[in-house]
Amino acid sequence: METTRNGQAKEEAAAARDGSICGYESLDRLLSDSLSPQVFQEVSRLLIGLNCGRILEAVPLADSAKALSSECNFDVQAFRFMADKELLREPRVVRVGIIQNSIVLPTTASFVDQKRAIHQKVKPMIDAAGASGVNILCLQEAWMMPFAFCTREKRWCEFAEPVDGESTRFLQDLAKKYNMVIVNPIIERDVNHGETIWNTAVIIGNHGNIIGKHRKNHIPRVGDFNESTYYMEGNTGHPVFETAFGKIAVNICYGRHHPLNWLAFGLNGAEIVFNPSATVGELSEPMWQIEARNAAIANSYFVGSINRIGTETFPNPFTSGDGKPQHADFGHFYGSSHFSAPDASCTPSLSRHRDGLLISDMDLNLCRQLKDKWGFRMTSRYELYADMLAQYLKSDFEPQVISDPLLHKKSS
Repeated sequence: METTRNGQAKEEAAAARDGSICGYESLDRLLSDSLSPQVFQEVSRLLIGLNCGRILEAVPLADSAKALSSECNFDVQAFRFMADKELLREPRVVRVGIIQNSIVLPTTASFVDQKRAIHQKVKPMIDAAGASGVNILCLQEAWMMPFAFCTREKRWCEFAEPVDGESTRFLQDLAKKYNMVIVNPIIERDVNHGETIWNTAVIIGNHGNIIGKHRKNHIPRVGDFNESTYYMEGNTGHPVFETAFGKIAVNICYGRHHPLNWLAFGLNGAEIVFNPSATVGELSEPMWQIEARNAAIANSYFVGSINRIGTETFPNPFTSGDGKPQHADFGHFYGSSHFSAPDASCTPSLSRHRDGLLISDMDLNLCRQLKDKWGFRMTSRYELYADMLAQYLKSDFEPQVISDPLLHKKSS
């Protein structure tokens, strides 16, 4: 018995190191293999919801996409979000993809080789998206480099590139080839403003043109993640980009913790908001699906959540603001990329430790249908909150607190 327990403990430790959940790639796969089909269906209903009252449908994959997945060892899954049939509007179905990946070479390798290797790794996944007819594709935050922004070493700034730099040009060719809009999250070097660095998403149109850019609105200062060593809060507001396939926006990483950030993209008319991220399990995993689904529900749009995978080890140990001894990695980036819909349904997540492409057909009519159903915009009372926020920003602001008059009364 003791030998069995020791063996099980070793297996669990190995699974924790490789990022799996007890040897399974994701919670969905653990549950599907562990429960009877009937029980799993009911558990899924509670965990990931129903789309228009129905179980989310899987979409058949193109043979060429499956071949690339097998040859290059990345997961690929596809699902369909339906909307109710309308009498005056035709369905507005778009096919959307998100990609999660680990870095390829050690962080000690030359920067040129690291970047080239990541480009070569991601290209087959983009090709699989193109072969599957994806209309809009989003990559993960700072996909073209290791996520080095908590080491506080300035040499990683060398990875920064202009909006029309190497990574954008690489993706422009693929966007034009596949008639695909591509969201390209990079570290931007603003050569027109004193070489300032930003955390930026470049929106590439389906003709290979640059539609515009958005810079990360909120910068974390929590645990290891103190990114203001490299870039500060963005200055592009909350732009929504009207593309050939729908109105999209990008809420970069830490911005997902700020409800007003999500709200502003919705007020500007977004139908799909991408959240390219880099976050580790110890810090944020319990919040990962909750925040994205809440944003999709509250703002009546689709959300694509993307997180990188793997443990990235750096040559020089660093310290953080949470009292830990110095260490050389941030922990495990847990992947688990997924889509959320405005009706509270969501897809199963991609793997916690494996490269992956997740594809979803979305009927954008669902956005307005949910606005009509719940009336969140109509009942929002924005004037109340506009007034409160205006008061809050004043130096003499006093919270609206009404105290029990007996609370501080001295006993007689």
